[in-house]
Amino acid sequence: MSEITSGSQVSLHYTGTLDDGTVFDTSQDKEPLNFTVGQGQVIPGFENAVMGMNEGEDKEFTVPPEEGYGQQRDEMLLKAAKDELPEGVQVGSVLRSSVNGQEMFFSVVEADGDDFILDGNHPLAGKSLTFAITIVKVS
Repeated sequence: MSEITSGSQVSLHYTGTLDDGTVFDTSQDKEPLNFTVGQGQVIPGFENAVMGMNEGEDKEFTVPPEEGYGQQRDEMLLKAAKDELPEGVQVGSVLRSSVNGQEMFFSVVEADGDDFILDGNHPLAGKSLTFAITIVKVS
């Protein structure tokens, strides 16, 4: 059996939950997640947790924000005038924009008079993420 090391091609099924038990993502009833260990294709805490595992092995682990999507950053909160945004924008909308040549997504989190508050943090920033995984294949 092949043990997962840096450079391994890994195929696995996973379910990710938040502290309150809410499922935020899963590969169940879909194709397994495929990635190469050490290539930065998944969050660092996830990659670290699979190291040393073998095909057929199950594991549950929690990734702290620092090894996931980072902490919430106040500088990622922006105020934008309603008339500067596309028509029909409301709280809960997600906007795409290019910032310094990099594509970013902003969630509209609050209406404040003639302005909206936009949040450019990743939706899972600041959260501990618990994963239940099953290794399908290692090569």
